[in-house]
Amino acid sequence: MKNFMMIFVGADYADLGLSPEELQTRMGKWFAWGNKMESAGVLRGGEALTPQIRRVVGENRTVTDLTSAEVKEIVGGYYLVEAEGFDAVEKIAQDYPDFDLGGTVEIREIMVFDH
Repeated sequence: MKNFMMIFVGADYADLGLSPEELQTRMGKWFAWGNKMESAGVLRGGEALTPQIRRVVGENRTVTDLTSAEVKEIVGGYYLVEAEGFDAVEKIAQDYPDFDLGGTVEIREIMVFDH
């Protein structure tokens, strides 16, 4: 088994103008998906991220503070999962709640370094 990160990329909910009811329904879908992965024994962790972004770039360490309104898409969160390979994680990702909002799941294998 290998460990993978599913990175969630899309618009921030606040920027989409979702109603409180729509947000509640969407959160229910996220909790159901997380519970499904927990029940299957594949979920290893994960978190949602705030929309505030601080970038430190280049040799001069130029600092820029951004919000989701200033970038087209943000990384909104991630899950760590254990699976046989990319195909298995792709299958898990089919239940991602934000596909209908144009969201993206980026799947990355976690690199293991021998000590």
